[in-house]
Amino acid sequence: MTPPAETLPAASTTAGGSPGSAVAEGSRRRTFAVISHPDAGKSTLTEALALHAAVISEAGAVHGKAGRRGTVSDWMEMERNRGISITSSVLQFGYGDAVINLLDTPGHADFSEDTYRVLAAVDSAVMLLDAAKGLEPQTLKLFEVCRAGRVPIITVINKWDRPGKEALELLDEIERTIGLHCTPLNWPVGIAGDFRGLLDRRTGEYVRFTRTAGGAKAAPQEVLKPVDAEEREGDAWVTAVEESELLSASDADLDLEAYLAEQATPVLFSSAVQNFGVRQLLDALVELAPAPAAKPTADGGERPLDAPFSAYVFKVQAGMDQAHRDKVAYARVVSGVFERGMVVTHEPTGKPFHTKYAQAMFGRERTTVETAYPGDVIGLVNANALRVGDALYVDEPVRFPSIPSFAPEHFSVIRAKDTGRYKQFRRGIEQLDQEGVVQVLRSELRGDQAPVLAAVGPMQFEVAAYRMEHEFGAVVSMEPLEYSLAMRTTPDAADKLTRLPGAELMVRSDGQALALFVNRWRYTTVKRENPDLLLEPLVGSSVAGQ
Repeated sequence: MTPPAETLPAASTTAGGSPGSAVAEGSRRRTFAVISHPDAGKSTLTEALALHAAVISEAGAVHGKAGRRGTVSDWMEMERNRGISITSSVLQFGYGDAVINLLDTPGHADFSEDTYRVLAAVDSAVMLLDAAKGLEPQTLKLFEVCRAGRVPIITVINKWDRPGKEALELLDEIERTIGLHCTPLNWPVGIAGDFRGLLDRRTGEYVRFTRTAGGAKAAPQEVLKPVDAEEREGDAWVTAVEESELLSASDADLDLEAYLAEQATPVLFSSAVQNFGVRQLLDALVELAPAPAAKPTADGGERPLDAPFSAYVFKVQAGMDQAHRDKVAYARVVSGVFERGMVVTHEPTGKPFHTKYAQAMFGRERTTVETAYPGDVIGLVNANALRVGDALYVDEPVRFPSIPSFAPEHFSVIRAKDTGRYKQFRRGIEQLDQEGVVQVLRSELRGDQAPVLAAVGPMQFEVAAYRMEHEFGAVVSMEPLEYSLAMRTTPDAADKLTRLPGAELMVRSDGQALALFVNRWRYTTVKRENPDLLLEPLVGSSVAGQ
């Protein structure tokens, strides 16, 4: 469903009635992503946030009951068939006087690369935990990406309507494992599996929820004074108050400066599937999460919000419009005011780029965007020349730091089954590479007709094969390789690596030479026996920091 125009608050205006300044409008933006382990409820929470902002009238869940439709943010056929999020999408909606930009990310661990790029375009993140499982491997990996990017985190403990760990135990796990000091904004009334409502730790009031059929509607809530809450809930309320007081005595009250410095995390409790605690998250984001600020540039400077327009591409996606087979580049506005139709400069080539077909994205649906401000994401259609990391600007040239690629762990040779379709095969490979669906590696030994696809998870190969057949008409075969580790190296390492068993040199499409190894033991042996050979870990590598 496309959000109606009235869901976004009107832009502030100057005395002359023209759109407000980049600084004023940027201050209203909250641009964030949700990070989680698969099945923690991320897509359900995304839908619930849009429901509470009145953007949609009925929520859906990926793994929903009969009658609950698929989520707005999941649009690819494979996503609907498998009940997972593969691609990223952008949801923008108004909430009070704020403008929310929610960059939805793939929930499956195999698609970490796409998530990393999205996290390079946000100002904050929501870390979603399953109350029964706590911190899980994929959540930890994505947290490290946020930490590297200096992204502050609000934590949401989800699924409190189901049996799970004790609340205090979960806080202790967060502090012990990742070192963030937990400062809960609210506290659950009732143990996990008996979610009655929330104690607002700052007001002392009780927010009581009422279930709705299938969780498809926003849960009605009533606010009770403490004396009424104790009369209604009895021992459950008394326990919640006692635990909240214990937290205050342990210096676990909100510390805004520590949160913005990535040293503490405000914590909230919820049941996204029941729409409990969702409005509280929206309120916390508006109140606490940082607005867009000046962004560092590649030369060590900063691009302030009031500088002329600039943006950078963090994602490229094709196949969203099956009727037109177009390609959309997602660009995060960094500075200035974007106006549709303006001619900007493409930094890598210095060529002009026309923005006549700029669009706002709401899942798969689109609306034409006339104006955008720092923190907003614009979709640039038919952007064939744009690649991830490219800068766009007006008047004052700028280049932003590159967006790193995750270290691949799976490798597969891809070939066209029908050699007569090689032209379509080559075009498809170029498109998937440009979007970042997979990394494309080549070597003189294997030739252009048998490139090697590299990915974080093997399901990315399934997506590549599916899209090659259905979008480009090129049915392919895949031959898995035994390699499991890639390290950054130099092209002159080829002679040495080709003579070593269990290793091979390939060159990525961006020109980076990579040394591939069958396992970590083989890498360690080669490194020990060849100390002069450059072997550096990539982002997310299992040997990073060693």
